Amino acid sequence: MYAWSIPWMSRADRRRWKAAKTVDDLGELMALWLEGHIASRPGYQPRYGPDDETAHLVPTLAALCRAGYVTTSSQPGLTGTGVDGLWWEQRAAVELVVTDPPLLHRLVDAAYTAGLLVRINDYRPGRPGGGVQDQPVVTTTRDGEPVTAFGGRISRADLANQWPGLDADLYREISTGTYVSVVAPEYGTPGERLWATLDFLTGQRRNDRANPWTSTQPADPASR
Repeated sequence: MYAWSIPWMSRADRRRWKAAKTVDDLGELMALWLEGHIASRPGYQPRYGPDDETAHLVPTLAALCRAGYVTTSSQPGLTGTGVDGLWWEQRAAVELVVTDPPLLHRLVDAAYTAGLLVRINDYRPGRPGGGVQDQPVVTTTRDGEPVTAFGGRISRADLANQWPGLDADLYREISTGTYVSVVAPEYGTPGERLWATLDFLTGQRRNDRANPWTSTQPADPASR
């Protein structure tokens, strides 16, 4: 007997995403998808949840979504030999979309204070160059060769593919928000401090003595 999955989003899930009218509504639905309460999300393979490697990140990511930071992509910090027998190194990283300026400033300030790398992609239709489009940062290597990166230019087509089926007004708001990639400068598990930093941002953690914002020197700006 073969296991198989229907290759499209259910009508009930489509209705839920279409019914979202605000960024808060969208964030709550993304949190529910991360937690396994919704089978599908826009712009992702239907009826699939987050990758297994990101399971331990779900509480952090869901809290971000409920705090006004809608996460769109993430990966943990890992190093090791892959199934291909080659050496893989991965930086902890997350991409979020933010539409509220004070929340954006809090995120960027927290990331810089913790010595993390930040990439801004502020898409604005009709503006020269499409707004701020920072260069991407490599986040995964295979035997020293780049494999994936976070940040980089976001086109109108990219946004349409990422958010199909949303309410038109909500899509307009989210597609003109600021996309922020926050990346650990270290490869592997040392970079997992990224998630602690974000937990302090959302209030998931409150013990100031363990706060990485106060214990880590900012990264060299030239490396950003």
